[in-house]
Amino acid sequence: MTQEELFKVLVAHCKEYGFIFPSSEIYDGLGAVYDYGQLGVELKNNIKSYWWNAMTRLHENIVGIDSCIFMHPKIWEASGHVSAFNDPLIDNKDSKKRYRADVLIEDYLAKIEEKMNKEVEKGRRKFGESFDEEQFRATNPNVLREKAKYDAVHQRYLKAQNENDLAEYRQIIVDCGIVCPISGTCNWTDVRQFNLMFKTSMGSTADASSTIYLRPETAQGIFVNYLNVQKTGRMKIPFGIAQIGKAFRNEIVARQFIFRMREFEQMEMQFFIKPGTELDWFRKWKENRMNWHVNLGMGAENYRFHDHEKLAHYANAATDIEFNFPFGFKELEGIHSRTDFDLGNHQRYSGKKIQYFDPETGESYTPYVVETSIGVDRMVLAVLSHSYKVEQLENGESRVVLSIPAPIAPVKVAVMPLLKNNPELVALAQEIMDDLKYDYNCQYDEKDSIGKRYRRQDAIGTPFCVTVDHDSLNDRCVTIRHRDSMAQERVKIEDLNSIIRKEVDLNILLRNLK
Repeated sequence: MTQEELFKVLVAHCKEYGFIFPSSEIYDGLGAVYDYGQLGVELKNNIKSYWWNAMTRLHENIVGIDSCIFMHPKIWEASGHVSAFNDPLIDNKDSKKRYRADVLIEDYLAKIEEKMNKEVEKGRRKFGESFDEEQFRATNPNVLREKAKYDAVHQRYLKAQNENDLAEYRQIIVDCGIVCPISGTCNWTDVRQFNLMFKTSMGSTADASSTIYLRPETAQGIFVNYLNVQKTGRMKIPFGIAQIGKAFRNEIVARQFIFRMREFEQMEMQFFIKPGTELDWFRKWKENRMNWHVNLGMGAENYRFHDHEKLAHYANAATDIEFNFPFGFKELEGIHSRTDFDLGNHQRYSGKKIQYFDPETGESYTPYVVETSIGVDRMVLAVLSHSYKVEQLENGESRVVLSIPAPIAPVKVAVMPLLKNNPELVALAQEIMDDLKYDYNCQYDEKDSIGKRYRRQDAIGTPFCVTVDHDSLNDRCVTIRHRDSMAQERVKIEDLNSIIRKEVDLNILLRNLK
């Protein structure tokens, strides 16, 4: 199964089992908007709990807020979003389809990179244990040819980015023979900028209404509340403010399922620091955030840093934590040193003094900021895409399993009476269910054979299944089945809670961060 095929299967699986649905589906849907189903919302909330507690409970100098989606329109002028929050777009004249010019070029570069990686894998299979990847990349003529092509296009692309040269974007697309996926032609328009913010009106009448925006990021809600939090919380620099909330971007090229959507959710933390210390804190937060990801147990090799070659207008350092999605390594989280751009601009635009008085030195200054920003939806996609597996069993059958890290799994345990028409088994299973449901999200399942029930729970990622059989009525023991190994063991009912807790307790996951 190719990565593209796997991705299509995963999307279908998410719908079939109640993780994610196309929004407004009975009206043929709404482009790049998705609803979370009964299992998806549990997974999403568990991820948010892991992030929120790691930020606010494990750091005594980080607190949380929840700011509004609607904010004063001048905020977006001060932040630069009104004038600079744009994407370079290009139309194909034959298909009438619109694309992001930078994405077309990046996809082209990714294909070249994929060709080089395929050559490396051929070499690895050919030479076995004696394979030296570094030497192979430096000497293989096919790899060197593709690398030269990649470097030439990449250099032009970076120059066009830094100079915001829209004509050069188009020229790169033409010179590389990049075609429209629909029409297959290179009949392109000029590249032009398109602002990504959604506009709406506030007011009861047309004459009295004013234009406001749906926020394209949650960070500005933190910046405009900086003084409120600092004073009421008696916060001393360095300190941070965390927030989870919805954001909205009018993405023209919204694609790859929930990876890029028009309505999405962010987990952001702004860390306020003394000017001059920002690069040290930038490095510390890079390490901290990578540890948070790797701690989930999805493999350190599936993450990497990608330092920005072109910095945003507000940053003096920036990096992405990329994850190995089915469609390649893509951004999962951004870490930025935003300097004093935001607070400084809000001070100028509002006319209000937004500074920090240091009681130890007696000086006042506008703090610098290091930001960590992660998309909740991308995190959900990372977990689901990594966890989805089709395993061949010894008996010749196969099973679909979501090996979701147990502490964030939507359902932690399924309780099953062996037979649904036996009142005693059902009563004991319900007794166990009633005890466990106060600590964990549980499912009671009595339909179909026990084998089919196991497969159903595997497919939604349930770490444990507990089966009540006839012997349970006499010895007060049950069979507990482990999702990943499929191992089964006989345990006392009174020991169930402690056995499950060792694997699924979020607090244990948090303790591992230290």
